[in-house]
Amino acid sequence: MIEVTLGRTSIKSNIIGFGALPIQRVSKEEAISLLRKAYDAGITYFDTARGYSDSEEKIGLALSDVRDKIYIATKSLAQTGEDLNTELETSLRLLKTDYIDVYQLHNPAFVPVPGDESGLYDTALKAKEKGLIRYIGFTNHRIKVAEEAVLSGLYDILQFPFSYLASEAEKNLVNLCREENIGFVAMKALAGGLITNAAAAYAYLAGYDNVLPIWGVQRENELDEFISFISNPPHLTDELKSIIENDQSQLSGNFCRGCAYCMPCPVNIQINNCARMSQLIRRSPSSFWVSEDGQKMMNLIEECINCNKCIEKCPYDLNTPVLLKQNLNDYKNIISGVTVI
Repeated sequence: MIEVTLGRTSIKSNIIGFGALPIQRVSKEEAISLLRKAYDAGITYFDTARGYSDSEEKIGLALSDVRDKIYIATKSLAQTGEDLNTELETSLRLLKTDYIDVYQLHNPAFVPVPGDESGLYDTALKAKEKGLIRYIGFTNHRIKVAEEAVLSGLYDILQFPFSYLASEAEKNLVNLCREENIGFVAMKALAGGLITNAAAAYAYLAGYDNVLPIWGVQRENELDEFISFISNPPHLTDELKSIIENDQSQLSGNFCRGCAYCMPCPVNIQINNCARMSQLIRRSPSSFWVSEDGQKMMNLIEECINCNKCIEKCPYDLNTPVLLKQNLNDYKNIISGVTVI
């Protein structure tokens, strides 16, 4: 079993964190079964958010009786201290607990600090002093904001996208967290579904001794694969290195991560899927992508009004309208039977 300690905290976990965003898509019974199976197999770090509909409630129903044996991390999208208090109270109630191990400010556009107008950090700190939360965390998709949060010294844990498709700047961010003794939790370890070899993803991230990946789990077969890694962790063999190098050559750089922070679109384009359809349709085949509804989804790109709001919101500085048009052209060629390389 490979374990990681999150920076200066006392949290020590094997490197299979349970990402609970996807369990909002399954029934309570299915979610409880998945969560209990994960716990019984030795998974102890569970990450959710107030914004993940009923994910917190499902964790509370499944794991409240083993609360002292697990770590729970959740997040708040609150913009004010008052709203943060309200969300924290709701999270505590739904999670059926009187404290949260890691309470994270969820992707703010700035770094909250003591005494600022938002009151977010001050409120979180008061909650920590009361014992309602143990550690204050920060999640983001903007690397400059994430760097600022780390260097502020105010946050115990940073959660940021990290996989073997990471840029040099993102790798430097991981190293900065190590230098500053800040825990690093890796979201999107499978790059939003673009990485399809879990063993390769696991073996790569295992090379970073300060990184705790959280793996989004929705289906039992997905969980079973990650559970198998606990007793038989994949190693970075020549075969897995070849898979990683091939993916890096095809995917690194100017691609949509599917984070959806560009949405909603004023003409209802599903940007988080449409702007990366070229990769999805090849790497994560789904009958929906080529169905009548899938074609309607993609054809909405032709209604783009070039408002450029998606560009302004993109944390990766992508030219999203151009990506959308490129993906639509590629998609039409695929649908018509012409494969584009």
